[in-house]
Amino acid sequence: MPEGLPRRLRYAFMVQVAIASLVIVAGTWVSVIVARQEIAEHAMQEEVDYFWQQRAADPAHEPPDESRLRGYAVTAGDESVLPQGLRGLGPGMHALRDLVVMVDERGDTRLVLAYPRTEMNLRSVKMVAAPLVLALLALMASALFTYRNARRIVAPLDFIACSVRDWDPMEPDPTMLGPDRLPTEAGPEARQLAGALQRMAERMRAFVRRERDFTRDASHELRTPLTVIRVASDLLAGDADLPERARRSLARIQGAGRDMESVIDAFLILAREGDVEPQREDFAVRDIVAEEAAAARALLGDKPVELVVTELASPVLHAAPRVLAVMVRNLLSNACTFTERGRVEVRIEADRIVVADTGIGMSADAVQRAFDPFYRAEPDRLTGKGMGLSIVRRLGDRFGWPVVLDSQPGRGTVATIRFGARD
Repeated sequence: MPEGLPRRLRYAFMVQVAIASLVIVAGTWVSVIVARQEIAEHAMQEEVDYFWQQRAADPAHEPPDESRLRGYAVTAGDESVLPQGLRGLGPGMHALRDLVVMVDERGDTRLVLAYPRTEMNLRSVKMVAAPLVLALLALMASALFTYRNARRIVAPLDFIACSVRDWDPMEPDPTMLGPDRLPTEAGPEARQLAGALQRMAERMRAFVRRERDFTRDASHELRTPLTVIRVASDLLAGDADLPERARRSLARIQGAGRDMESVIDAFLILAREGDVEPQREDFAVRDIVAEEAAAARALLGDKPVELVVTELASPVLHAAPRVLAVMVRNLLSNACTFTERGRVEVRIEADRIVVADTGIGMSADAVQRAFDPFYRAEPDRLTGKGMGLSIVRRLGDRFGWPVVLDSQPGRGTVATIRFGARD
């Protein structure tokens, strides 16, 4: 995994080593500065003391004149023998640009010692270089040892995370977390976690299979009695001697049968695997809308409601016509059910279908919950089970046709199906 535990652990140790190294180097550099001053002062003071001891025994003793350390003994007030940069310096230590200078006076004689700063810096660095290298090596060795142990500890968790990531949500494979699959360094906590996830995956797979099988089998089994009901009701509807009261009851039976067929079609489509879609084909949107509008007019009965189809464009889609039919059928069913008078319009545009009605409408809170399963804005009404819009939303999300609702109480509802990029 790109940002898994091992990588983050490695980054953490790298940052820790970098910070610790910077602290050690900075501390060493400060030590070099302090040590340089102390070393210079101590070493040159020893040279000064040695010179005065020798001068006391031999007044002609010359000051040191070495490749690096240069000394000058001058009479007070006479600095002509001194280089220009060493003139006028008082007793004590002086840090010049290129030299470290110590001046000491005893009696009428002044001793001036000069030592190159670069050489002094080099000696100071050499004194701390070995401890610095040893400290850095010890730090890196300790960090590497700790990192390896920590990586061994988190390796089982990383293995579990990668296994869960590779699971198929609809068909997880619990054997991937079997005891024989876990890394050998997995401790009891990691094994308990793997066991819990394995049991959860088994229950999830059984639940998904059970739900999918039930939806598929129930939908198929319900089709047979629905077919009988539809055929029988159609035969009865053709009886010219059927009383008006029985004809109204028969219309309700036919409407309920169409609603049930719509729900069954939707369940059969949604029960398929996510990567298995209904067969695609080229079809004209107006053909689907015309068929569903003709079926929906029967729902209006004697209500003073006009259902019209307005074709502003003639889109042709390469998709599953049954899916669009189920979505349009449910939207028209809602529009016809909740519109007592006025108009229901289905408008076909280049990239969408709009179903607008002049019905009772919905409040803003009801619009927010309209797509929830079994939700009904008016529970007291006998019509509708609260599944239509939920099915429409699920089908739209599944096949890339988002659905949007716009509604106001007393002014009607506008539902829009927008065709997706996959069409």
